[in-house]
Amino acid sequence: MDRFCSNLEDDSPSSSNVYWLLFQVLSLIPLWHYLLFAVFILLSFLYNFLELHFLENLFSGFSGSPVSLTYNHSSKIHEAVVSKCKILHGRYFATPWLCSPHLQTLFLNYFGRPPIFKYTRQIFRTQDGGTIALDWLSSSDVSGGACHLDDVASKDESTPIVVVIPGLTSDSSSAYIKHFAYHTTKRGWKVVICNHRGFGGVPITSNFSYNAGWTEDVRTVVNYLHKEKSGAPLFLVGTSIGANILVKYLGEDGENIPVAGAVAVCSPWDLMLGDRFIRRRRVQKLYDSALAVGLQDYAKLHQPHFSRNANWEGIEKSLSVRDFDDHATRIVGKYESVDTYYRRCSSSAYVQSVSIPLLCITALDDPICTTEAIPWDECKANKNIVLATVNHGGHLAFYEGITASGLWWVRAANEFLGIIHSSNYMHVPKKISKPNGPLDLSIDRGPYVNVTEGGMVAALNSDPPTDNVEDTHVIQDAHHDSHE
Repeated sequence: MDRFCSNLEDDSPSSSNVYWLLFQVLSLIPLWHYLLFAVFILLSFLYNFLELHFLENLFSGFSGSPVSLTYNHSSKIHEAVVSKCKILHGRYFATPWLCSPHLQTLFLNYFGRPPIFKYTRQIFRTQDGGTIALDWLSSSDVSGGACHLDDVASKDESTPIVVVIPGLTSDSSSAYIKHFAYHTTKRGWKVVICNHRGFGGVPITSNFSYNAGWTEDVRTVVNYLHKEKSGAPLFLVGTSIGANILVKYLGEDGENIPVAGAVAVCSPWDLMLGDRFIRRRRVQKLYDSALAVGLQDYAKLHQPHFSRNANWEGIEKSLSVRDFDDHATRIVGKYESVDTYYRRCSSSAYVQSVSIPLLCITALDDPICTTEAIPWDECKANKNIVLATVNHGGHLAFYEGITASGLWWVRAANEFLGIIHSSNYMHVPKKISKPNGPLDLSIDRGPYVNVTEGGMVAALNSDPPTDNVEDTHVIQDAHHDSHE
């Protein structure tokens, strides 16, 4: 130390000597201090990159965050229904070791912990030749009873039926769908998952595959169920892209809909804003790439369809959802551009026309669907809509409890639907008329999706999968009951 001090006195204050002296000073700091500092920097980076909220939970005493409700102050739906929902007036506490929207979302997709059961499959064929797999689940399926198609139509024809519309690349086998289906049927209700065309192990049998704004399949299935199960109240639950389809369908049909109530979970609302959001930050780009891969896998399962009706070379080179939509979705749907597709299929333009009780659930930290797209004012102006937001939850996850055994949104949705069912506010359909259109946007007057009209399909190109499905029954939509 004395020698070092003498060097400080003897050396001239040149630039090189200053740096040398600084190096000598830094060399006196123990190596483990540097390692500790590096670990701190790394943890800080990961904490911010993963958007962890452990410290927030710690400082709040792990009490969770309250559910924020946005609604019209003269809304009878809120006054008579939502006000009785204890879950929506409580607090949501995320699973402590999943204290990040990314951890929640990834855990749901890669682990999920779904309950184990088997659906009863019903093959539904649409008028244009499309094939839809309807996967049914009833209380006997989750209580150890025998599973037959006849069980779907139980002796009590007044048992409520919940129709579920899955997300972008999801189907009835997805973990969050199985969580909801299981817990809903445990309450004694029936659930039917309306898989998108080409999902659930069935082929695409027409020249059209679904998109984020294609409501005709849901409309056709709902009208069919309303006709065949006229004594059963129908409810709808849409998730992610399925929520966008749900809200758009509700807005299009307004009063002309045989649905008693609905729940939209993690809707993207505005596809244009969603497209910009998912390409904005590095972490969002990871989701964008992962979704693009999922869409490519879907296209590869139905390569003859996409090779014939879209740009197959472009599909194979797609690195983002927008790329896929440009080379496949907009071409199949006959949209002029990707932006035309996004504008015309965004459900935010239809919120004002929703005329049935609708609960919308979303997490403010959703890493896929941005909060910038939430139509706050439109939801507040509509007396039929209640928007429930929580600070955390990720995309379709909302895990709760130490063991992450349950999804909060599943409990909230079931409570809301149960109270709607027992109230006097279930929607009763009015006369059927032409569906509503979106707000008139002068910037774009592109066409809606056009579907080639065709005859009925005589047979499927492949057998439906046997995993998670026991019986299969084929129904043809010979009398197209949708709006003309």
